[in-house]
Amino acid sequence: MRVEKVINNNIISSRDHMGVELVVMGRGIGFGKRPGDGIDEQLVEKTFRLDQMDDKEQFKELLASLPLEYIRLANDIISFAKDNLEIKLNQNVYLTLTDHINFALSRHRGGMVFNNLLYDEVRLFYPVEFSVGSYALELIEERTGCRLEEDEAASIALHIINGESDMKMGTAFVMIKMMREMMEIIEKYIPVPEGKNYPKDRLISDLKQLANRLVAEEPMSGHRDEGLYHFVEKNYIQEYQIINEVNSYIEKEYQCSMTEEERIYLTLNIKRMKDLYLG
Repeated sequence: MRVEKVINNNIISSRDHMGVELVVMGRGIGFGKRPGDGIDEQLVEKTFRLDQMDDKEQFKELLASLPLEYIRLANDIISFAKDNLEIKLNQNVYLTLTDHINFALSRHRGGMVFNNLLYDEVRLFYPVEFSVGSYALELIEERTGCRLEEDEAASIALHIINGESDMKMGTAFVMIKMMREMMEIIEKYIPVPEGKNYPKDRLISDLKQLANRLVAEEPMSGHRDEGLYHFVEKNYIQEYQIINEVNSYIEKEYQCSMTEEERIYLTLNIKRMKDLYLG
């Protein structure tokens, strides 16, 4: 590889053998370099391929303006998610997470604290991604001496969620809010005795897939099983009514709707959940 442009002493741009633009990071990698010079491979810490990034120029400008340590932090958090939790992430998460870490640290040092209104929901619906956020708080404190507020674990998790699903931050908020509201309607009709719990994992998984499809406006098709439909309608009346109320709510609030197959599937899930903990 050869230097195409020096962004700063620690960041340069280059191209691979296919002509794809790269941003190469490393302590002192750009010092004294000019376009056309060779790159010292021993100084390379991270190489970003920009063909998979939406806003290449914004990313380069961000890297040029931030301390190298913040870029390393974002990279190490993303590497932890990929290597230890087997999460697949797109390239845009490097931009959004690096920018967020810079913003969060600046805000913290300025004494500005903001609560994440979806903290509980992110922790409930996305425990794996939330664990990445918790790891990030520890790593940031270790590297910078700043202990960010616990709500930041959820905020960082949201960037990981976005990186997994290629959605915008605002879309992730809408999806998680929708999941919370659907869960609230369901739990209104399934009172949990004090001191007891019930298996939410499968329901959470179903609501997550449903909300993702509805918010992304992905089409859903399938063959209606008439026999199963009539069986559920006749034998699981209360459960089916609950799901219909959920569907009516999201139609009103979000202008989208479940398919009949999705309603039947969630009805069966609720019936199973009630049987498991109520007997």
